[in-house]
Amino acid sequence: MTTYTAPIRDIQFVLHDMLDISGLDVPGYGDLDRDFTEAVLDAAGKLASEVLAPLNSVGDRQGCRLENGIVRTPDGFKAAFDQLREGGWTALDADPEYGGQGMPYVIGHSAAELFSGANMAFAMYPGLTHGAYSAIHAHGTDDQKATYLPKMASCDWTGTMNLTEPHAGTDLGMLRTKAEPQDDGSYLITGQKIFISAGDHDMSDNVIHLVLAKAPGGGESTKGISLFIVPKFLVNADGFLGERNAVSVGKLEEKMGIHGNATCVMNYDGARGWLLGDLHKGMRAMFTMMNEARIGVGLQGYAVAEAAYQEAVIYARDRLQGRAVTGTANPSGPADPLIVHPDIRRNLMDQKSFVEGARALATWCAHLIDRSHLGQDQAAEALVSLLTPVVKGFLTDKGFETAVQAQQVFGGHGYIEEQGMSQFVRDARIAMIYEGANGVQALDLVGRKLAAEGGKPIMAFFEMVKAEIKSVEADEALKASFAEPLKAASKDLQAAAMYFMDQGMKNPNAALSGSYDFMHLFGHVALGLMWTRMAVAASKALADGTGDTAFFETKIATGRYYMARQLPMTATHLSRIRSGAEPVMALDAAQF
Repeated sequence: MTTYTAPIRDIQFVLHDMLDISGLDVPGYGDLDRDFTEAVLDAAGKLASEVLAPLNSVGDRQGCRLENGIVRTPDGFKAAFDQLREGGWTALDADPEYGGQGMPYVIGHSAAELFSGANMAFAMYPGLTHGAYSAIHAHGTDDQKATYLPKMASCDWTGTMNLTEPHAGTDLGMLRTKAEPQDDGSYLITGQKIFISAGDHDMSDNVIHLVLAKAPGGGESTKGISLFIVPKFLVNADGFLGERNAVSVGKLEEKMGIHGNATCVMNYDGARGWLLGDLHKGMRAMFTMMNEARIGVGLQGYAVAEAAYQEAVIYARDRLQGRAVTGTANPSGPADPLIVHPDIRRNLMDQKSFVEGARALATWCAHLIDRSHLGQDQAAEALVSLLTPVVKGFLTDKGFETAVQAQQVFGGHGYIEEQGMSQFVRDARIAMIYEGANGVQALDLVGRKLAAEGGKPIMAFFEMVKAEIKSVEADEALKASFAEPLKAASKDLQAAAMYFMDQGMKNPNAALSGSYDFMHLFGHVALGLMWTRMAVAASKALADGTGDTAFFETKIATGRYYMARQLPMTATHLSRIRSGAEPVMALDAAQF
């Protein structure tokens, strides 16, 4: 069985040394000093490592079961969910008006990393509820908020999002689920939805489904789609639960991973629902939930990678294989530990430099969400909107790759189920697919986000990178190791953006053929920016003599590795982008 150690020291470094959150002019941040956040994260980490992590393999082995129309979760999940609820973790950043603790989103985000790293399948239940809560909070009527939000903040009731149908995945304009208006203002929802994570389970009293459907008069495209609140159990006027709604689980999907999460086929047979937001404007309301979910999926990418990396480090230190080429490192033993070998070091450094850079990027984006929501900062909202497909796509691609690399350290033992490494690989794989497959994220980035507001957000990002480079040029060590590689990578990103601007209208296939490479190019530059900021913060801490010298020196050395070994990939991605559409589109469909 695998173990999990909450990476609290590193999260604290990002929050306080890199971001300096308690000193930022964001409502609520003044209360987030080191002692406070450490207390919160210590408690979350204890729950993650002692309660959730031991259930990770249990959930993988047992999965969920559908018995007489009721979904049963794996042994121990319900008791753990009760602990999560009783500790107030589900309401950490929820609105105090509805029973929440009112903390900034960045704290909820950091706690969510620990829960996802310990047990991704389990953490999806409260995670999806948070997204549904946010959609109702943003678009619901006062009555809807009063009815649903207190119970959803506490996770006495959980939530889902219902988009996909058997014939309509990304192309939601094709969906067939119908909503028939009733005289009392409700709608009768009829249709089938598939791949519904946490669609039903035995851990909460009710499940509140947010369902996309077409009401009369909406037309055929996505512009005609509306969003509806469809509870598993109807809610009476007094707030108590009434009769069962006409929604049921058709079956549970048998999946590659995340077995502990109930992925359901949901059948709506004239189920009663209520419009959320404006009629025929459902996509706008749903994307309140989707954008939050996509940042959360990016978090899953590096959180699972962190857990896999931890296991790989332990194994590399303990497993004796071969001798170091520079001389025996373990003379009293029959062989040296794996970690003495350069290729194992390369593998582990790839993992470490990605995970820590990804954590910094996702946490910075969580802070931008706080700036947007709490501080009404429109520039922050535009920037995080630009970065969302990068966070979702790049961090999950690289997170899966990192989990595979961690498995590789184990050799053949990594392929054996009892070691637990294959679960990390299988669980991480879904993050590249759901909440918008990564190819779609790349298309969104190039097709919509680059040109948003006349290109202001991407130009603001370039200026941010330029300012960071300029700020470290006086430090010769940081200039050589961080500023110069970042400058070269940023030029590659700018060149790619200019290529798309030049080719986008006259040859759209050329732009779209390079979109996936652009997403990765952007991701590398974003992590290069984060590593430069972390190197500055670590250097300052060393100069100030704040202690923990080994931690800060390790941070700088890890950053140097990323800048030297990973960031140069931007040149490869730019070369691919400039090759245009011809190599990609050369074959006719029949030639494949």
